[in-house]
Amino acid sequence: MASTPSTTLFMPIASPPTPAPSPGPSSPRFSSIASISRHEFSILPPAQRRQYLCAILNDCTPDELSFISTTISSLLKRDFLRDLPPELGIYILSFLDEPGTLLRAGRVSRYWNGLVADDWLWKHLCYIHGFVGDSRAQWVNSTSIMRPVSDDPESLSHPATPPLVERSYRSRFKTAFVTLSNWRHGGTLLRRIPLASQYHLPNDAMQPPIPNPSAAVPTSIALDSEWLVIGLANSRIHIFSARTGVSCRTLVGHTAGVWAVALVKGGGENVDLLDVADSLGNMQVSEQMANSPSKDTTTGLDQYLSSAMRGALGLEPFPKSHRHTASHPTNTAPNSARFSGYADRPSDPSGTADGWGQPNALVVSGGCDKDLRVWDVKSGFCIYVLKGHTSTIRCLKVLHNRPIAVTGSRDRTLRVWDIRRGRLLRVLEGHEQSVRSLDVCGNKVVSGSYDSTCRLWNIDTGECIHVLRGHFHQIYTVAFDGVRIVSGGMDTTVRVWDAETGACTALLQGHTALVCQVQLSPTMLVTGGSDGRVISFSLAPPPDPSKPSVFMQRLVPHDSSVTGLQFDDRFLVTGGNDGRVRLFEYKKGNGTVPASAGAGSAMAATHAGDVPGNFEYVRELTDASESVWKIAYSHETCAIVCKRAGKTQLEIWSFRPKETQTTT
Repeated sequence: MASTPSTTLFMPIASPPTPAPSPGPSSPRFSSIASISRHEFSILPPAQRRQYLCAILNDCTPDELSFISTTISSLLKRDFLRDLPPELGIYILSFLDEPGTLLRAGRVSRYWNGLVADDWLWKHLCYIHGFVGDSRAQWVNSTSIMRPVSDDPESLSHPATPPLVERSYRSRFKTAFVTLSNWRHGGTLLRRIPLASQYHLPNDAMQPPIPNPSAAVPTSIALDSEWLVIGLANSRIHIFSARTGVSCRTLVGHTAGVWAVALVKGGGENVDLLDVADSLGNMQVSEQMANSPSKDTTTGLDQYLSSAMRGALGLEPFPKSHRHTASHPTNTAPNSARFSGYADRPSDPSGTADGWGQPNALVVSGGCDKDLRVWDVKSGFCIYVLKGHTSTIRCLKVLHNRPIAVTGSRDRTLRVWDIRRGRLLRVLEGHEQSVRSLDVCGNKVVSGSYDSTCRLWNIDTGECIHVLRGHFHQIYTVAFDGVRIVSGGMDTTVRVWDAETGACTALLQGHTALVCQVQLSPTMLVTGGSDGRVISFSLAPPPDPSKPSVFMQRLVPHDSSVTGLQFDDRFLVTGGNDGRVRLFEYKKGNGTVPASAGAGSAMAATHAGDVPGNFEYVRELTDASESVWKIAYSHETCAIVCKRAGKTQLEIWSFRPKETQTTT
């Protein structure tokens, strides 16, 4: 049977078309980016603008989105200070009380940098950090002088008086801030000078000098911003530049040991009696001036002086524009403000006094030869040799802005001298034993004697106002600020007296040996003793009147006698017979008892009421020596007289910024 052919037919079938993608959220009119221009986008309503941007972002790759994010973040930044008035922007920046933060703010933008450069901000910062109105030194004013660079060694050893150049408060703040930091962490040793002398003058000046290198024992020191004066037991007085440390000259004339020196700054206010009376319009002052020592008709030695020496003392007329040196700029305050502090200015703890308008600095010295000598620092010439004491001159002070010196002697008297005219004004008698210490404030002087009494005197009249009795042994040191009198001595106690009534207001104990150092400020008393202790007493009124008013902080910085002590609102520097010089910084109190500052300070505290503040140990200012004889400091210089390898050495430390040291 034959096969039948197949009849199946194969028909091609077309696949259905692929469906189109679903439409996106964008509006049909935004189907293409090119379908709208920037101008058309700018006129769209806000809702459609956002839809368009959303469509674009959905089509972007991750890299493109990162680029957009970076671009947008910079566009969203806004300078809020630029939108404010400049005065308001500066006021906002004034709340930054740290200089580092303020400088970082100046790097935000050029506009911010311009605001930060405003001098008012830095003046405000000076007040915040206490660089204006310091009790010890005017930090801003004293650093406002730019001195020319000089390679002449003669100009370095004899500093000239350059013109005053005003500096911005920013520059002043930087100098003061770096100086303060150098006190805490740095400092530059300018000079280390041996003071041993090869020869010693005998009592008889006609005899040849006697070799005596071991007699260079320092007995007294005075320091200001320009000069450093050291009195020695070998009858010499050395003068150094406080800015460079260069030895300027040696004053030779005393025939025995020098026991006391005082440095009178050049320039200053000439507090003439009639000028003061006319300036204040005060009859009481006018009467006081009429009875003043400067009106004494006693003939002085000035009639024998050369014209140059009369000019050095301010006796020769010279223009008023030269009455003030660069370090003592003219005070432009009203006369009543300038002279208001005349009657109650205490002495400077560094042994200096403001001048009375004379062009040159002067040195006043006394010692075992019983003579008081007045020297011109610029020439080194001895202007006056004033005789009258019959025994060693043990102490002396010079009044601020007045050519009056007061000396205390082992002959049991005090003598008042006119060091401009070269004459003795009066003798203050009453002590029964040697006068060991004295201090002046305004026109009054306090003397401490080995007869266990203190006496308060009126310098202008010679009247003994009060005799202060209470100590049981010899008095070695006194301090006077016009309101309080402080005395310390062999009985290991410190007594505080009321200068107006003469009453003993406080008996302060804590030392176990001789009290040989005291310094007084309006709010604090610091004492040093032979037991190595340094004790600070707060004299400020307590916040709570019901609590005791005296807070005592006991420091034990030395293993033996405290030989030097000086403090201000910022620092306390102590030197001891153990060869150490230690620095403490004053910290304002927070109402809690301070803890021990560590073995370096060996500090202990006694709490009596709220704590007004305390001294904290910072560091040692120099390497340990065999013994420290004397210390003194200004706001930028510290002088240390010590003994190393059996020889007396002077160290002069500078805490100025290094860039300013190269321009002095």
